[in-house]
Amino acid sequence: MSSTSQNNRVYALCDANSFYASCEKVFRPDLRNTPVVVLSNNDGCVVAQSKEAKAMLDLWMCRPWFEIEEEAKKLGVVAFSSNYELYANMSNRFMTILRQFAPRQEVYSIDESFLDLTGIKRDLVAYGKEIKDTVMKWTGLPICVGMGSTKTLAKLANHCAKKQAHFNGVCDFTSMSQTEVDAMMQNLPVSKVWGIGNKLEAKLNKLGVHDVLRLKRADPKRIRDEFGVLLERTIKELNGESWLELDETLPEAKQVMSSRSFGTRVTSLQELEEAVSFHATNASARLRKHGLYANAVYVFIQNSPFDKAQFYGASLTVAMPSPTDNTLQVNRTALWILKKLFREGIYYQKAGVMLMELVPSQGQQTDLFGFTLGEGKASKLMDTLDSINQRYSKGTIKLASEGIHKAWVMKRGLKSPNYTGEWKELPVAL
Repeated sequence: MSSTSQNNRVYALCDANSFYASCEKVFRPDLRNTPVVVLSNNDGCVVAQSKEAKAMLDLWMCRPWFEIEEEAKKLGVVAFSSNYELYANMSNRFMTILRQFAPRQEVYSIDESFLDLTGIKRDLVAYGKEIKDTVMKWTGLPICVGMGSTKTLAKLANHCAKKQAHFNGVCDFTSMSQTEVDAMMQNLPVSKVWGIGNKLEAKLNKLGVHDVLRLKRADPKRIRDEFGVLLERTIKELNGESWLELDETLPEAKQVMSSRSFGTRVTSLQELEEAVSFHATNASARLRKHGLYANAVYVFIQNSPFDKAQFYGASLTVAMPSPTDNTLQVNRTALWILKKLFREGIYYQKAGVMLMELVPSQGQQTDLFGFTLGEGKASKLMDTLDSINQRYSKGTIKLASEGIHKAWVMKRGLKSPNYTGEWKELPVAL
């Protein structure tokens, strides 16, 4: 990729604040000023905190919940299990709103999106405030907006917008003088630059590069010789040369994975079969959603590496006779693999199914022996299955092998209702 010759490029990074915790607060106005934390799978560790929780519990991030639960409750902290369905729906709404503010958009993560604001003839700080206020009004999510002449500068500006209150959530480097921007960079550790982690920061510190301004003024050639071309381009981006273009297309998936830790210890083959069937169904539905077919099925099962018993983890990949997106075929193969892997007398803690060597539907090669069921009755069956589950709720129709009671499912004892995805869980105004 070569540098752009334009000097008037403007990128914006829109980032939702404490996204998981903010999603939980949208439908709970009584928690507006309450410290909120969100827990990982099986209510294990703290993975997200509201700004109120960060103020008192910042050192608790990634700590096991059982270690801090008693103290947190004394401080008035409210905890939620991860509600992935809610977060995905809120993310989709957030990204859809942003799309109307720019001709080009890159969805960078579940809570971050780059916008290309080049050529917009408006006060960009006011425009950023309009974006911020619109998202808040239409979704209830607080966001910050950072703007710069490169994506790296926009990312850095977003950090300033979030951490420095006087910006009121919108920081535009393009409207500041170079002296002002350099002064801000001098007060930021080099780790605040996009792509610089702990190990790279330590190496840069040894060379005397402690703040962002020092990195910006470093010799690009020396940095390239020492660290490679990616960091050289980062320096050029900090100096206003745009090397990272907006990526408006989603990368083609290399594999589709469905996996979760169990809420309880699992010992029986039947319970494992239910879990693997569930993951096979889930992965197959995702496959069809993206118009892809799988050439191979991978299954793994394992106990906990922290268990007193000796660790056991096993996996196996089986190639399919021809590419498929059919749930029945994937499930049949996955259960056959499971029986090869299963051992008696082990407390299993996790299982998963991965569909691999994916090809687009229009590029699949059929076989001569009738295995491929991409056409005809099987295809119509899968379409019907997907449409019913989409119209009503996920799992309305499922394979019998998935079981009914599912004692193995992930523990989410503190999960909030799926306000945006289940009719029975819609919020009710009293």
